[in-house]
Amino acid sequence: MIEYAKVILPKVVFSKDLFRKELLKCIGWTKPAEMEELKRWCFENFRESFPDILNEAFANIAA
Repeated sequence: MIEYAKVILPKVVFSKDLFRKELLKCIGWTKPAEMEELKRWCFENFRESFPDILNEAFANIAA
């Protein structure tokens, strides 16, 4: 699922709402063991553009 996220998320950066929707979909499909890798990759690539969306999305799945 992380590979899917790495393909789709960069393609939807033109829309904040679409990015949020696709990120939440990726989080929902990602196995718990891969969640930290997805989180790290997202923050490395989209921290500047969507910090609020990332914080909100990953706060909901934290512990």
